[in-house]
Amino acid sequence: MQPGIHREYRPVVFRDRAGGLDFLTRSTATSNQSIEWEDGNTYPVIDVEISSASHPIYTGNARVMDTAGRVERFRRRYGLTGAEPTSAG
Repeated sequence: MQPGIHREYRPVVFRDRAGGLDFLTRSTATSNQSIEWEDGNTYPVIDVEISSASHPIYTGNARVMDTAGRVERFRRRYGLTGAEPTSAG
């Protein structure tokens, strides 16, 4: 790495307030806020809106819509029956 052109890579705490998850990792992200971590050191803290603790896919709260339902809704909306022959060549 060339000296003087890269941002500082340091420990940072990411905090998901909705999911109640805090985790310490390394990042180049900066913040004016700081937090005292479990090890007694103070680190910059960055609040995030979604993490694995609050994302619907990871928590199991995701709504699943089947593909057949989407196809039927498309056909109702645009008036296609599905039994119409297609012209070949």
